[in-house]
Amino acid sequence: MEQEAARARADPVARPPGASRSPAPREEERLEGGAALAAGDGAAAGGLWELPVEPAQRRPECGRCSRPQKVCLCPFLPVHPLHISTYLYIIQHPAEESKVLRTVPLLAACLPQDKCKVKIGRRFSEERDSELSTVCRKSSTLILYPGAEATNLEEFILDSPIYPSTLIIIDGTWSQAKDIFYKNSLFRLPKQVQLKTNISSQYVIRMQPTNRCLSTLECAAVALSILEKNNYIQETLLRPLQALCSFQLQHGAQIRLSKEYLLKNGLYPKPMPKNKRKLRKMELLMNSVKI
Repeated sequence: MEQEAARARADPVARPPGASRSPAPREEERLEGGAALAAGDGAAAGGLWELPVEPAQRRPECGRCSRPQKVCLCPFLPVHPLHISTYLYIIQHPAEESKVLRTVPLLAACLPQDKCKVKIGRRFSEERDSELSTVCRKSSTLILYPGAEATNLEEFILDSPIYPSTLIIIDGTWSQAKDIFYKNSLFRLPKQVQLKTNISSQYVIRMQPTNRCLSTLECAAVALSILEKNNYIQETLLRPLQALCSFQLQHGAQIRLSKEYLLKNGLYPKPMPKNKRKLRKMELLMNSVKI
């Protein structure tokens, strides 16, 4: 009885079991104020949704080099497309198409349109691209892709009874190029060749796996100079790439050292991968083993 009386004095208003306590006057004011603020925020957000959305505008691009007009590289391109007899097919991974600092547009701008064709995609077949299928089946077609089965290009043209007329190059990261090469049976029909060169890449604004890896434009420049027996071709094709890298470095870009160099010198910024296959690749790079 005494305990019930004490509870009655502490809480004079009788409440049924499970009922919540009514808010005090000050608490009611605070809740009402919060609700008003919430309503105001909702109205403001509703007003934002009603504002017209302006579409993002791309900077005007040069029709020849595909660079923004303010940083056009046409002064570094040949006045007229280079005269070559070799047909060049670039197989470009779709992810490369959106890269700002890609090199294929510069390559295409230096060559005649009928001698340089860009095919974009991951998978190719006879049904999807009959032209490419026909090209791959010709005995005079080569595909530039390094590997154990590849022959050095310079040695091949000395011994081959049929002089090459067409060269296929895959454009993408090394993992993307590998995926395209091995998952498209068409690309294993042409003779596989590789470049034997000691030159280092001048494409210093993008990281390469090793010091010996070249960009797509550089590969085409070296290969075409060999096939056409004209060193001027290599000099001319590299000129816009050198200008691109010089411009980017003058405006804040940094020289990107190869992954091989960073690993060997303890400068690689990322943690070593836990995946055994990827870790093995890292170890091969550190030991300068060709992968």
